[in-house]
Amino acid sequence: MSRYHVNFILHAHLPYVRHIDYPRFLEEDWLYESLNESYIPLFRKLDRLEKDNVSFHLTICFSPTLLTMLEDEKLKERFKNYMDLHIDLGRKEVERLSADEEKLLLARKYLKDLEENWAFYAENNLSLIPLIKRMRDNGHIELMTTAATHAYLPLYREYETAVRAQIELGISTFRRIFGFDADGFWLPECGYYPGLDSILSQYGIKYCQLPSHSVISSRDKSIGAGYMPVTMPSGLNGFVRDWQITSLIWSDKSGYPADEDYREFYRDIGYDLPLSYIAPYIHEPEVRVFTGFKYYAITGKNDEKRVYNLDKVKNKVLLHVNNYIYHIKRKALAINALGIDEPVFNLCYDAELFGHRWYEGLDFLEEFLRRISEDEQADLTLPSSVLSDNTIRKESLFINDCSWGLGGYSDVWLDGSNRWIYRHIHEAIERMEELTRRFPDQGTLKKRFLNQASREVLLAMSSDWAYIMHDNTSVTYAEKRLRNHLGSFNVVYSSMCKNSVNTEWLIKAEKRNLIFPEIDYRVFKKN
Repeated sequence: MSRYHVNFILHAHLPYVRHIDYPRFLEEDWLYESLNESYIPLFRKLDRLEKDNVSFHLTICFSPTLLTMLEDEKLKERFKNYMDLHIDLGRKEVERLSADEEKLLLARKYLKDLEENWAFYAENNLSLIPLIKRMRDNGHIELMTTAATHAYLPLYREYETAVRAQIELGISTFRRIFGFDADGFWLPECGYYPGLDSILSQYGIKYCQLPSHSVISSRDKSIGAGYMPVTMPSGLNGFVRDWQITSLIWSDKSGYPADEDYREFYRDIGYDLPLSYIAPYIHEPEVRVFTGFKYYAITGKNDEKRVYNLDKVKNKVLLHVNNYIYHIKRKALAINALGIDEPVFNLCYDAELFGHRWYEGLDFLEEFLRRISEDEQADLTLPSSVLSDNTIRKESLFINDCSWGLGGYSDVWLDGSNRWIYRHIHEAIERMEELTRRFPDQGTLKKRFLNQASREVLLAMSSDWAYIMHDNTSVTYAEKRLRNHLGSFNVVYSSMCKNSVNTEWLIKAEKRNLIFPEIDYRVFKKN
């Protein structure tokens, strides 16, 4: 069997959520849970791999909204409060379970993880950014950027100024935080439409990721079947996600995370224990939430659950890592038989899947990186390394509309639950373009006012609001955020139509959304 290449790509993204006017805010927990359960433990494991001299490679995209929140001093303070609260709960759980040996073992582990996560974060001065930079400088990770607010770009193809604004602010935020330009651009939701490659190329982007069926639905016949880099008409390169291999992890029905021995996500003491006990650790007024203290295994589909067994799970993780590598190797052999030497496997996942949704996922990832790095036939690589390797074949294709959403196109972000939002967002974009024509060169206060208008339009474009509506989860919050951003934009539009500035409103709006400080409203100017 010839050598095979593996691109393991993680995408870390959360919508911009910041509500510091409240003592605690439910949706801010999305950030704190991800920090404690995914991002911090991920970099603890990568740090350990570096210290063990493991030759690993990993590609990670951090969205601009997430990067902004990670560097927000107020949110860091509130994360400390979140960790203090959960460490206190951990100590209380150790006391409560003193007579229950099985669950006590788990409570002690959860408390230890909380304390060690916070210690690691504190040792790194409450910021993961320097650590990320170091690992990038050491050649272990490659960084990608993405759209400013993770907008699903195919639904804005008629508004090129808005697409360019998303790309430009995504690039500039990355540059401001990391100090260099990214070569790769993560397409939000793997959403692509013909011509997007040309726009990305104009901004110096060299590659992006594509959904698995992009080569099947391509206008041209593919000879690489997604296992060699794709060059699009503009010269932009695409790495096609392997659906079959990624589904071994991605699927919550048949993938590894569905194994009956793994931890049950939904059985949490935030819902199981009496309010008299859990009330100080949930949200007011008596809003039950996940606390991270979970004591049961998946077991089966009924409510009868076994206690989660750490020793059994350690062996299961090793079994699944071996099975994962086996499937990659077996597929590489099959691809070789088709005449494709040195296939490239592109394995793309949401970073929050590991640790947060799939508790054992980070242990799996660490063990996978260790084992694959020891395989002489495997090349655990990075996208830029693949593109610079002249021995790896590439093919030119014209890619049609595609995404990694259900159905393969735009169904998730444009259905009966959310289609109403686009006429309002599109109108806001048109009005923003109008403002740039009418006020082409404003300075000082009016420029700040117009900059805030463009900021509100970008935040309204986030794909998260449409997805939440489709998924029927935090719908009230998503609708409120969308209406607030569009309403805020209309405050600027109506005021500027009268050639006036609402200074008091502007100061409050700027403090509310501390994102994109470098923004220039003329990013929405039509050429």
